[in-house]
Amino acid sequence: MAEELTPATPEESEEPIKQRKNSLYPGVSDELAENMKSGWADTELHGLEPIAQAEHTAARRTALSAHFPGERLVIPAGNLKTRSNDTEYPFRASVEYAYLTGNLTEDGVLVLEPKRLPDGKSGHTATIYLLPRSDRENGEFWLSGHGELWVGRRHSLAEAEQLYGIPAADVRELGDKLREATGPVRVVRGYDAGIEAALTDKVTAERDEELRVFLSEARLVKDEFEAGELQKAVDSTVRGFEDVVRVLDKAEATSERYIEGTFFLRARVEGNDIGYGSICAAGAHACTLHWVRNDGPVRSGDLLLLDAGVETHTLYTADVTRTLPVNGTYSEIQKKIYDAVYEAQEAGIAAVRPGAKYRDFHDAAQRVLAAKLVEWGLVEGPVERVLELGLQRRWTLHGTGHMLGMDVHDCAAARTETYVDSTLEPGMCLTVEPGLYFQADDLTVPEEYRGIGVRIEDDILVTEDGNRNLSAGLPRRSDEVEAWMAALKG
Repeated sequence: MAEELTPATPEESEEPIKQRKNSLYPGVSDELAENMKSGWADTELHGLEPIAQAEHTAARRTALSAHFPGERLVIPAGNLKTRSNDTEYPFRASVEYAYLTGNLTEDGVLVLEPKRLPDGKSGHTATIYLLPRSDRENGEFWLSGHGELWVGRRHSLAEAEQLYGIPAADVRELGDKLREATGPVRVVRGYDAGIEAALTDKVTAERDEELRVFLSEARLVKDEFEAGELQKAVDSTVRGFEDVVRVLDKAEATSERYIEGTFFLRARVEGNDIGYGSICAAGAHACTLHWVRNDGPVRSGDLLLLDAGVETHTLYTADVTRTLPVNGTYSEIQKKIYDAVYEAQEAGIAAVRPGAKYRDFHDAAQRVLAAKLVEWGLVEGPVERVLELGLQRRWTLHGTGHMLGMDVHDCAAARTETYVDSTLEPGMCLTVEPGLYFQADDLTVPEEYRGIGVRIEDDILVTEDGNRNLSAGLPRRSDEVEAWMAALKG
């Protein structure tokens, strides 16, 4: 990685560029500085088409405006975060900002300024504040570590207006504007310390939380664009699972890391990234719910629990799990446990439909698993007693699903009454993912059960007449899984 000349930030671009400590160059001559100012082609882009979701982001801003009349609303994208010294983590815009703008660049801020409409009602004027193109006059574009020569071209403000359908302005001027602002203000917290500092005497935690909750609940029902993006994410994820099955022999020769890397390649080629840390859990690691170290052995005869999802370029993620026999065939005890989880998932998916309670799919799946545990003699029945006392949870551990969207656990800030205590509506998208996990050191179960963990997870879209399994492209029934793996290994 090349060493940039200075540590200057975009916010310092109006000031003289500072020399980096330990730079191999002692400075910039007047002649070189003058030379770098000119001789560059005009690269401004004209006639750009709006992004695919522009119509939808406009509708979302309209709904937000209607809910908070007369108030200034500030939604930041966030800033780069340092990984080590002068290197940063890959940037991912805040979900709230991306949902309302479609823009995914760092340091951006959406501001809705209150205004009075011609009909006398309250409305807002939206402005997207962004970093403009790098300044060539003062050398920022080639001397600053965040200049375009180092990190790549940015869209100009005029280009941004065409793409996002929102008037654009220089974000470096926003702090002063917000400090001078009057009237009620709300900000989405946790993404931009500078913006929050400019508003410190104008906002309250309670009012800001109301804004965050509203934006979380707004995402509970997906529009047509979002449903399409989720299907794209799932389709790429299906191909990623196929990639993994084809290289299981290489994973056996190395470790779970080979599986992680294989799926990551698909995510980066077809999408933006993985939607969350891939769980590539072989053997007893499958009993650790969020096993993301992925540094263990992959052995023939063991199960591989692969929980992974591709994130699209618009930040919608899939979340799919399959538990696969590494050698392609389930053993008798593995099949027994797997088929129980499959039966539970079938019951859960069948309970997903408009008008059903959100909790119904969880209750349906848990009832099946509780009955299996009683049947196997692992817990004393009857089933109603087991469920009432939650005794099955020693081995089922987690809830049976969650909302899915731009976050893998989407809409997390929504109120309980609008989420887990709600009624399902068309457009909601959720996971159904029952599991059974028998820890390697669990002395309450027969030895043959110990170290086996099984989870099956699919992404389910609520439709007008029931549901659609977005991840139906991956087989689930144990015999179909074996046949699918055999064909891929072919």
